[in-house]
Amino acid sequence: MRHDLTRRTLLRGGLGVAATGFAGGLPAAAHAQPGPAPLRSDQEVYGVTTVDPLIVRRADPFVTPRVNGTYYFTGSVPEYDRIVVRGATTLAGLANATETVVWRRPASGRMGGHIWAPELHRIDGRWYVYFAAGDSDDVFRIRMYVLESALADPRDPAGWRLRGQLTTEWDSFSLDATTFAHQGRRYLVWAQSEPGIAVNSSLYIAEMDTPWSIRTRPVRIATPTLSWERQGFAVNEGAAVLVRNGRVFMTFSASATDARYCMGLLTADANANLLDQRSWQKTPDPVFVTNERTRRYGPGHNSFTVAEDGVTDVLVYHARDYRDITGDPLYDPNRHTRVQRLYWHPDGTPLFGVPVGTGGPIVRLSPADARRSFVRHYGYVLRVDGDVRELADSQFRFVPGLAGGGTESLRSVNFPDHYVRVTDGVVRIEPVPGGGDPTGRASFRRVPRSDGAVSLQLAGDAGAHLRHEQGRLTVGPAAGDRTAFLLS
Repeated sequence: MRHDLTRRTLLRGGLGVAATGFAGGLPAAAHAQPGPAPLRSDQEVYGVTTVDPLIVRRADPFVTPRVNGTYYFTGSVPEYDRIVVRGATTLAGLANATETVVWRRPASGRMGGHIWAPELHRIDGRWYVYFAAGDSDDVFRIRMYVLESALADPRDPAGWRLRGQLTTEWDSFSLDATTFAHQGRRYLVWAQSEPGIAVNSSLYIAEMDTPWSIRTRPVRIATPTLSWERQGFAVNEGAAVLVRNGRVFMTFSASATDARYCMGLLTADANANLLDQRSWQKTPDPVFVTNERTRRYGPGHNSFTVAEDGVTDVLVYHARDYRDITGDPLYDPNRHTRVQRLYWHPDGTPLFGVPVGTGGPIVRLSPADARRSFVRHYGYVLRVDGDVRELADSQFRFVPGLAGGGTESLRSVNFPDHYVRVTDGVVRIEPVPGGGDPTGRASFRRVPRSDGAVSLQLAGDAGAHLRHEQGRLTVGPAAGDRTAFLLS
C-alpha cells in the first residue's frame, strides 16, 4: 500500500513544484492555482478505529460520547465483583488506557453477589453509574442500583457514592438499566422479570423524576415471543437508544449468552408517546447475529457512541472469537469489546451488517455515474444496486495486492477468504488459491481522479478497468464516470 501513500502525498502537494526548490521558474499565478482535491485515506473514509478487539475480557460495553474531549468506558469484568472506568481522547486510545476501580462490591449482604452491566451517564453536571447486583447469599437475586459522582472525572473513585436501589413496581429480577433524554423528558429503560409473565425478562420504560427514581408506572414495550428471542432463555435485555431521522431506535439483546445471543430492534416515531406500548414496533428478524465466516459469536449487549469526527455513529458491542464453550457461558471470560461503524439506509433506518472481524478500514464503492448506488455481490457476482439493505454484501477492504508489485486487492467483508476477481470476463468474489495472483486478475491499481473518485485498473491488463454498465459490473477501457468510483 506504500504506493498509495506516495500518491496521496503528491496530490496534497507534498512533492509538488514548491517542494523541489525551484526559484522563479514559474509565474506567481501558477503557484496560486488550486490543485486537485486531496484523496481521503481508507481510514478517513471509514471513520472508526479498526482495533479489534478494542478491549479484551470486557462484556456489556458502554462508551460515552466525548465529554470535554474524552471518551469514557465501562463494562462487566469476568469476576463480576467491581465497576471499572477508563478514558481516552480517541476510541482507539481506550484499548490501552489505564483502568480505575471506582466501586467494589461489599464483602457480604446486599450487592455482595454478581455485579453486571454498568452504564455511565452524564446528567445535569454529575456522573451516574447504573448497574445490576446480586446479594452475597444469592448472587442471582439481581436488582438495579445507582452510583453518583459530583467530580468532573468519573475515573476518580473519591467522588462516587451509592444513591441506592432503583426500584420499580415489582421486587423481582431486574437489570440493564439505561437512560436517555428526549423532547424535554428523561426516560429509564430496563429488563425485568414481571410476575405472571412466563419469560426470563421483558423490556420496560418509565419517565424519571430524578436520575435514581422513576415517576410513572412501568410500561412493557417488548417481550420475547419470537423464536430467535427464546433460544436457551426467553430474554429481552440490554437496551440501547439512538434518536435519529425522526425516530427513536432501541436495540436490545435476546436469548442465551452463548453463540445464540443476538440483537433485535424496536422503533418509535420521535413524536409518539414513548410510554404507550403501541408506539413501539419490533423488527421481525434479528439485526445483528453470530457470523461463522468472520468468526464472531454471540454479538450483543451494545451501546452507541459517535466517532471523533462528531458525525459517524459507532456500534459498541461484545462478542467471542469462538463458538464452543466449556461450562456455563456466563462464566466464560472471553466476551471482548468491539466497535464498528453504524451505517444508515436512505430511508433513515440503521444498517448493522455483520460483526466484521479483524482487518483494516472498510469501504463501500459507488459508481461516479450512479452515486446513490453501491457495488455489491449477489450470488458471488458483483453488480450495482440502489437499495442495498444487505450492508455486508457491499463492504470491502483494500488489502496488499495478491499480485504484489504495489497492487491492491479487494477483499469481501462477509466472505473474508474471497476477493474481487475477473474470471472469463465476469467480476466475482472468489477464493484465491495459494501462490498469489500471477495473472493479475484479482489485483488492481487504484488510479485517483481530481474529484476524489478512483479508477480501478486491472493489474494484469493496463487497458482494463472495473466498469459500471447499467447495473452490471464489467471490465473495459477507461470511460469517464463509468470507470470511476467514490468510496464511502
